[in-house]
Formats: sequence, structure tokens, C-alpha cells
Amino acid sequence: MGEIQVLTGQLQIVPALIGGFMLIVGLCSMVTKERLYLSETLLATVYGIIVGPHVLNWMDPEGWSSNSLQLTQEFSRYALAIEVMIAGVCLPKRYVAKEWVSLSMLLLPIMSIMWLVSAAVVKFIFQTSYLHALAIGACVAPTDPVLANAILKGMFAESHVPLRLRNILTAESGANDGLGYPFLFFALYLMRFSAGQAIGTWVYATWVYQILLSVVIGSVAGYVARKSLRYAENAGWVDKESFLSSSITLALLLVGVCTLLGTDDILCCFAAGNSLTWDDWFRIEIEDTGLQETLNIMLSTSFFIYFGAIMPWQDFTSANMLHPWRVAVAIILVMLFRRLPVIMLAYKLIPAVRTWQDALFAGWFGPIGVSAVFYAVETIKQIDEHPDIRA
Repeated sequence: MGEIQVLTGQLQIVPALIGGFMLIVGLCSMVTKERLYLSETLLATVYGIIVGPHVLNWMDPEGWSSNSLQLTQEFSRYALAIEVMIAGVCLPKRYVAKEWVSLSMLLLPIMSIMWLVSAAVVKFIFQTSYLHALAIGACVAPTDPVLANAILKGMFAESHVPLRLRNILTAESGANDGLGYPFLFFALYLMRFSAGQAIGTWVYATWVYQILLSVVIGSVAGYVARKSLRYAENAGWVDKESFLSSSITLALLLVGVCTLLGTDDILCCFAAGNSLTWDDWFRIEIEDTGLQETLNIMLSTSFFIYFGAIMPWQDFTSANMLHPWRVAVAIILVMLFRRLPVIMLAYKLIPAVRTWQDALFAGWFGPIGVSAVFYAVETIKQIDEHPDIRA
């Protein structure tokens, strides 16, 4: 008679913890979202803290890999890539071309001000150098597409937020994630090189190679995918399941290609999503399936459980200027001044934001989440790889 074997390793416990959480929260999702106004991501973060190594110690991501920072970056990379692909696919026909004025305002002057304000808060509260503050400010400047999707989807958003406003905020969150690179590398290059060399490297290595090349690759890949899918569907070659998952598989392909080339995979995926649904055919074909929303919930919930579990509470000490009161004050100042004042002042220059009520919502809306984690790890990685950075 064989022995009964009970396995209690992380490989067995973690799926049970994540699956159990999703099931229980899913059973009362209408209550938490529509009555209590609590998002799955907030609940997932709290849950991750509770089951993580600092409380119950049922889940310890630090032991999953010899390089936990790389694991965190890759997890956040794929989460962002899939989310910005979903954001691009969900936009209406030729949306980026039609709303180029609004997007240009949000992605260039307003995002630049968000970066500088965030850097000023970091400089003032944590007493860092100017370049360090600019690097940290770049991490929190983009609006996070994972949290944006959680906020802009659902009955409450559809009932209270105009579609035009939801669309422009979705487009902004998808595009400005990839545009975090120029702000980050502006500071990092100034730490490594003289001013002239830093600006030159920043222009050709960041704007041309990372940004422009990624947009070209994404646009071409999305166009080819759209034409191929349409031909395959008309010819009866593709089944419904493969058709519905094509945008996600395209995102995975582009992440791999762009990582190999060293270009901006996040922006590439957003460009590909826009190109894939440029004529609205693909978006209309998948909009009633619920696949995108389901994947968004699973992906965001999993990441924020992981994020809660890896919170470095031991680092919040006065020894490294991360005393809890400093962190709390910085969070409040960033929430109040990073985005809201500039949107309220400039909303008349943004055609998609028509009223002061729209501006108030768009200004307060500026979630910081997965993208901040991704850029923070990228900053640490760049410092580790380049000893000449004056960290």
C-alpha cells in the first residue's frame, strides 16, 4: 500500500494561495467594486503582504530565483506588455491619429511636468542629488496601464465616466509607459557622461533606437498580424480560440524580439495593438468575448499579490532616509501635485478633456503601479551594469 505524500513546497502552496484568493474575491466582486469601491489590485496587495514572509510566511518570492530583481522585472515586463497591447486593441478606429493633439499634450509637456514635480518631491523629502531625484521621478511619471484598466473598466466607470475620457486615459496609459525610458535615461546618462556626450547618447540611443524603432516594429507587426488574421479567417484556417488569443501571442513575440534587439518592448506592444485594430475590425470581433477583461484580472491580481509579498519593509528605516513619515509625506505630495494641478490648468488645450469635471477626474487619475516597479528595477540594473554611473 503506497504512502500518502503531502507536498508543502512553494510550488504547491503559491497556486493554492493565488487561486483561492481569486475565487473568493470573484464570488463577491460586485460587492467589493460597486459598493465598497475596492479594487482587486488593492485587495491583492494587502493579501500578498499577509501571506508574504513578513506576516504568515506562506509565500516567499525571494526564494524562487537566485536573482529576485530580474524575476520582478520580467514579471512586470510581461504584465505591462500584455496590458498595453490590450489598451491599444481596445481603442476605436484610427484613435491615435484622430486624438493626436490630446495625446501630444498628455505625453510631452504634461508628462514632463509630472516627471519634474515627482523629482522635486523626492529631492525635497529624501534629500537626494538632483540627478538621483530625476531618475526616481522618471519611475513614477508614467500612468500605469494595469491599474488604469482596473479603474476604467466595469459598471461604475461605464456609468459615470464618459467614453471619450475613458478612451483618452486608456491611450495615455498605454503610450506613456514606453515613454518612461527617455526621462529615466536622461538622468542615467548625465550620471555617466559629460553633458554633451550624455545628450547625444540620449538622442540616438533612446529616442531613435529605443522609441522610434520600437514604434516602427510595432506598427509593422500589428499591420502584418491584422492582414494575416483577416486572410486566415476568411479562408477558414483559424479557429475562434486561436483568433481571440492572437493579440496576446503577438505581445509575447514582440517582447522577445525587442528584448533581443534592446529596444522598447512596452511601447512596441502598444503600437502593435493600435495597428492591429486600426480599421476597427479586430476590436469589434473580440469586444463581446470578455477575454481581455478576464486576462486583465488574472494578470493584475497575480502581480499585486507578488508585489505585496516582496515589499521590503526592513528598508523603511531612518538609516537610508526611508523613514515611514518621509515615505508617507512623499506619497501625499506626489498624489496631490504630480498631475492634478497641471491638468486643471491645461485642460482647455486637451480637446478630449472638455470640462473642468473631466479635468478633475483626469488630473486625479494617475495610477502608479507596475510600471514604477519595472522602471525602478531597470534603474538598479543600469547602476549594477555600469560602474561609471555616479550612484
